[in-house]
Amino acid sequence: MENVYKGPKTREISFPLGGIGSGSIGLAGNGRLVDWEIFNRPNKKSFNGFSHFAVKAEHNGHVLDARVLNGDMQAPYVGEHIRGGPLHSGYGFGPESQTMAGMPHFEEVAFRGEFPLAGMSFKEPAFPGNVQLLAFNPFIPLQEDDSSIPAAFFEWELENTEQVPITYTLCLSAGNPIPTEKIVYEYSETTRESRERSVHMIKLGSKQYDSEHHQFGDITIATDAAEISYQEYWYRGGWCDNLEMFWHDFKQPGRLKNRQYGVDETPMYRKDTASLAAHVELKPGEKTTIRFTISWHFPNMNNYWNPDPNGHNSWKNYYATLFEDSRASARYAFAHWDRLYGDTLKFKEALFSSTVPAVVKNAVSANLSVLKTATSLRLTDGSFYGFEGCIADTGCCEGSCTHVWNYAYAMPFLFPGLERSMRNLDFQYNKREDGRMSFRLMLPAGRERNNYRACADGQFGGVIKTYRDWKISGNTEWLRSVWPDVKQSIEYAWAESNEDKWDPGKMGVLTGRQHHTLDMELYGPNSWLSGFYLAALKAGAEMASFLGEQAASDEYSRIFEMGKAWVDEHLFNGEYYVQHIDLADKSVLDPFGEPTVNHYWNTERGEIKYQIAEGCAIDQVVAQWHANLCGLGEVLDQEQTRSALKSLYRYNFKSSMRHEANTWRLFTLNDEGGLVICTWPSGVSKPTIPLTYNTETMTGFEYQAASHMIQEGFIEEGLAIVEAIRDRYDGEKRNPWNEIECGSNYARSMASYSLLQAFSGFEYNMAQGMIGFSPAQLADGMFRVFWSLDMGWGTFEMSPGQIRLHVLHGKLELKVLKLPNEQIEVIESIQLDGVDLAYTIVGKDIHFNHPSRIEVNHPLVLHLELR
Repeated sequence: MENVYKGPKTREISFPLGGIGSGSIGLAGNGRLVDWEIFNRPNKKSFNGFSHFAVKAEHNGHVLDARVLNGDMQAPYVGEHIRGGPLHSGYGFGPESQTMAGMPHFEEVAFRGEFPLAGMSFKEPAFPGNVQLLAFNPFIPLQEDDSSIPAAFFEWELENTEQVPITYTLCLSAGNPIPTEKIVYEYSETTRESRERSVHMIKLGSKQYDSEHHQFGDITIATDAAEISYQEYWYRGGWCDNLEMFWHDFKQPGRLKNRQYGVDETPMYRKDTASLAAHVELKPGEKTTIRFTISWHFPNMNNYWNPDPNGHNSWKNYYATLFEDSRASARYAFAHWDRLYGDTLKFKEALFSSTVPAVVKNAVSANLSVLKTATSLRLTDGSFYGFEGCIADTGCCEGSCTHVWNYAYAMPFLFPGLERSMRNLDFQYNKREDGRMSFRLMLPAGRERNNYRACADGQFGGVIKTYRDWKISGNTEWLRSVWPDVKQSIEYAWAESNEDKWDPGKMGVLTGRQHHTLDMELYGPNSWLSGFYLAALKAGAEMASFLGEQAASDEYSRIFEMGKAWVDEHLFNGEYYVQHIDLADKSVLDPFGEPTVNHYWNTERGEIKYQIAEGCAIDQVVAQWHANLCGLGEVLDQEQTRSALKSLYRYNFKSSMRHEANTWRLFTLNDEGGLVICTWPSGVSKPTIPLTYNTETMTGFEYQAASHMIQEGFIEEGLAIVEAIRDRYDGEKRNPWNEIECGSNYARSMASYSLLQAFSGFEYNMAQGMIGFSPAQLADGMFRVFWSLDMGWGTFEMSPGQIRLHVLHGKLELKVLKLPNEQIEVIESIQLDGVDLAYTIVGKDIHFNHPSRIEVNHPLVLHLELR
């Protein structure tokens, strides 16, 4: 693996190990188990008692060495800032003893991360052997259930580097997160799928809560090692007795001796610890692997962040419909380990085999981790729901917020069924009778919807995403099912009931009050939000025509053409697109009532607040980015768009923030670089109180602009932005697997996936059986990239003399293949399974005379004439 972190570069690492919508445990940069977010809510900076892995080595009945499988804790060492905590803890008392930082550990640790796989190596002069860790949770595109298992998978490799046989003990200890009543040790059944070994499990649970209580649940630690020992309970006592006794027991030669306490001896609120150890004897030079899992089962989700005062506020997690308890998910993990790991590795290797720059693969893969964090939920029927991000112990900004998830391009391609479920929920529960869409879904699903005004980019983004999801899947029946809602969503722009007066004259330009993702309103035409409207109109016209509603298609097309012409003519200032508004004209606010006037009018300066005006805004051509990614064609003038992107780089990219005044959130500091939200170049007037968040660097916006630049051929500029972002997330300053915005694990960061599409020129339309590639950059005439659609995923390879389209999972029904002209011109033959295919070339399109089904291990091969 690449991306190796050592020493101080491990300080901020927390690599999430968990399922989509199932919660996760963080693997820290030094090997600690942190961020226990398995209880249906975020839980940052947490640890679960004395949970840890430890190892010891013995020879001839003598313990040679024993230590915790952690590296050094990185400074500071003064202690956490805890107010009102117990005596002998918090700031001024040093790190918590439960971090295990005071126990013998390994001198040198290296953390290697290529999501979804994490690797660690542990070295210590005093320890007789090498120790390696592979940690993961299955991440397999199109396999959302196998990617949602509530468990963390650990595969340890032990190597005897000595000249004598050594017996190694690898021990997992875990705290019971619920006050103890009973801990049960059990063997599971033996199955061939689990390497013909029994799975040994300790379930840590409680009977304090009934099965419907939101705190009801359990965790299980498990291994399929052949030889094991265990302690159901650590010693109970005062002070540090439990850790003292555990370490005394662990350092003794041989196996752990079990300890039990009767139910009557169990204090109601005591949280015990259990240990499960694997034992193996290795000859000199011999290696072996030992597998462990930590699985969990907290089935009852409740709306703790915004409960419905008039209704029921709980529901079952989807994973609870698949597994009856944490033992069931552990059994499944061991029974299917080889397949789950093999398919996860296949995806990882396909992604990282792409010949795009390493920093791009880093950015794309790292942000896939959002799907494995507490940002993501799966409702009882498996539908997907997301917060915007997470704060310390609460989901941040509820409701699968449409204008934030607009940017999240990973899930539509990797798990398109989950993405379509978001559309279904949105149209079913968020749409008002006149077509107005709420932009935050209220849970439980079916409760009264949020009655806040519509959000322009969220509402029209929903139309664009429907168009995209239809083309990814080719599922026309699904499109028909949501089309009435899509149509209403478009036509709300000119509905009489539209209190924001977006486009009452059907001119194709938004002119009224426009709520947006920066949490305020713009007044007056601007390319950012009118661009979303134009893209929705164009997508709507194509969908309407396909479904036989030509009158609607013609109307949408007419409005689109009129609006596009106006925006290109009136909003482009010669360098970039601006907002058309007179900040001194208070009458712009009057139609929307006194509260709006009071909120937006700066009486002291006689000026409207929170506007762009003549500024250069990061999202001014975002609609064209969406259009490029979805195959919509031109929404804004191409040359003007290119000029706008050049201006964005010239004015908004800061190679250092040291001399910049940032009055907003500080995501970039000192000599770090980034692309800020909005600037007002020299010679133009800056509003006294300008656009919200204007001096921030938010990675989702940055990736959007960077990938758009790459789409338009500005590769160096786009890469400079990506490199600046990833430099900020270097393991020391920030966590490489947690790009922040409004909290941790922010959904918008998944805009980074679009970088793959930008470099590959990826096109798709499964309704027509079309897929296409037009690489932006070749390395020595070579190009390889990962691709994924609803039916299958694989790689596309271009090399001198040959083009190969591989399916690694699923299948691909292909009727049309699009390639650059220079490749089309030199095709000698096209073969599938060694059989020549008949085809016709029309421009850049290869039309197959008969649909071709490409399956796993049967690539489509194009033979080219070398010139």
